[in-house]
Formats: sequence, C-alpha cells, structure tokens
Amino acid sequence: MKKRTLIQAAAAAAAFLAFASPAMAQDFPPAKPVTLVVGFAAGGAADAAARLIAKKLGENIGQSVVVENKGGAGGNIAHQQVAAGVADGTVLLLGSVGPLTIAPHLMKLAYDPFKDLAPISGGVYFPNVLVVHKGAGAKTLAEFVQLSKKKPGSVDFASTGAGSASHLAGELFNQRAGIDMVHVPYKGGAPALQDLLGERVTSYFAAPPTAMPHVETGKLIPLATTGLTRPAYLPNIPTVAESGFPGFEALNWYSFMASGKTPAPLLDRWNVEIVKVLNDPGVKDALNKHGLSPHPTTRTEFATFMKKEYDQWGAIVKERKITAQ
Repeated sequence: MKKRTLIQAAAAAAAFLAFASPAMAQDFPPAKPVTLVVGFAAGGAADAAARLIAKKLGENIGQSVVVENKGGAGGNIAHQQVAAGVADGTVLLLGSVGPLTIAPHLMKLAYDPFKDLAPISGGVYFPNVLVVHKGAGAKTLAEFVQLSKKKPGSVDFASTGAGSASHLAGELFNQRAGIDMVHVPYKGGAPALQDLLGERVTSYFAAPPTAMPHVETGKLIPLATTGLTRPAYLPNIPTVAESGFPGFEALNWYSFMASGKTPAPLLDRWNVEIVKVLNDPGVKDALNKHGLSPHPTTRTEFATFMKKEYDQWGAIVKERKITAQ
C-alpha cells in the first residue's frame, strides 16, 4: 500500500513538473543582464523613458537592465529584432505606436505584431499638441478649422514622416473636422519644427517637449492637445475633444513587449515588476518632467488597447489613402 502511494506521489510530481516546466525553465530575475531594446536613437522621448524605467527596474530586481538603441525604419528594425530573438525573458522591447499599429497597414513587415510579439504592459503615453506659427491667422482650434475651410488646400501640416504618429493625427483631424489640410512629411521632428518656426508650413502636431519652449517664447501658438484629457503639465491648453470634436484621441505611446514565444509566467512576472516601477512616485515625477505620463496596465488591458489603436489607424489609412511614400 505504501509502495503504491509512493508511486502515485512520484507520478503526480512528474506530471506537475512537466506542466510547470515552461514556468520554471527560467529563473527570475534572470541570471544574466536584461536588454531593453528601443527603436529610436538616444536623446529622444523613447530613450529618456527607457533609461528612467530601466534604472529603477534594475534596482528592484537586482540585475542590470541595459538599454540598447536600435534605430531605423521608424522603429521597425528593433521590433523585428525582438520578435525573432530569444524568448527567455532576458530581452524586452519598448514597443511604439508606429511599428505596432500603423506600419502593418502601410507595408509588408517581417513580423506580425500580434503573433510574434507579446504584450507585457502599457508604458508611457503622451499627446501631441497642435501648434501654428504666429502668422497663421488662427489663435483657436475653431479659427483654424474656419481658415482651412475658407481656403481649401492652402493650409498644411508637418509631420515626422509618412505614416508617423504625427501624420496620422493630422489625417484623423482632417476626417473629423471635414477639412483637407495638406500633409508635408519631414525626416524627423527637428526639420519639421524648423520649417514651422520659419513659417514655411502652417501647423504641426508636435510632441509637447519639442513645441512648448517655443510656445513660451511666443513663437508658436498652441491650439489643442490630442489626448482625451488635458495632461497635468499642460493644464491651460484645451483638448481637440473638448473643442468641438468629442472622442478625438491621437496618442503617442510606448509599451513593454517581448518575443511572442516567451512563456506566459515570465510575461506575468515582468508585468508585476514593470507596473511596480511605473507606479513608483519618483519615476512618475521624472517621467512627468519629460512630458510623459506613465500608464501601467495588465497584459490583457494593453492587448485590448493595442487592437483598438490598430483598428482606428487602419481605417484612417484606408479612408485617407495613405501610403508609406
């Protein structure tokens, strides 16, 4: 009887280990340094957020978290690298709106954002701010729309490139406002801002940290921000949604992802650690000073948000006949 009990117990233990092996295959924290891949060059908003979060994350788990900047193709190269890379929890990705939810509608990618990458948590979000130069002839969003309707095709807007978040924000506003601003793509935010300041382009859906110093000196006029609510650091600028276009939302965002083959228990554990960092008062304060709002989520919540963004931008790409150019 005792022998039979021992055999049954051994069998049960073996079954448990077989079932649990994916979860136990990788210790946490990992025995080797963790890499956080960022699809943009050092010095920008993505890099700033990644380094702030990676530092605290490393302190919390007792292991180095190294930021690797892998720029190129609007962030697609970094996303492809992680999608095809190791799935042992030692490589994370700071995912972004373009490669995850816009680029798939514009070009054939070497990865599927919904199959080859797995969501861990939301990261940081920030709205654009629609700014015009002081000679544009509009000081409110309503005046800007009137100007666009009065002279169809004469009002243009800059973006950081075809298919970028700033481009799609402008196209979404074209759709919602019933206007036809002309898109002027640039190779990044710096040249777009330079031409706006030189009054060679009328408007720009700009990142707040880029635009606000010029708003403060009176060189640019802010008309509206593109989130559903006013960010804490821009309390005096109305949103597009409250300025006559309810529900309008066009966010820039970064999230935390990993290879789609990463075991679910590891993804769950990383979610716990990343959410803890994003809720840390010191981290939140530092991110807010960069104009970035932390948005920790569950894995399911972010997957739902990502699908909503994918559908919204897919509809705009189709309706506005947007191409990668």
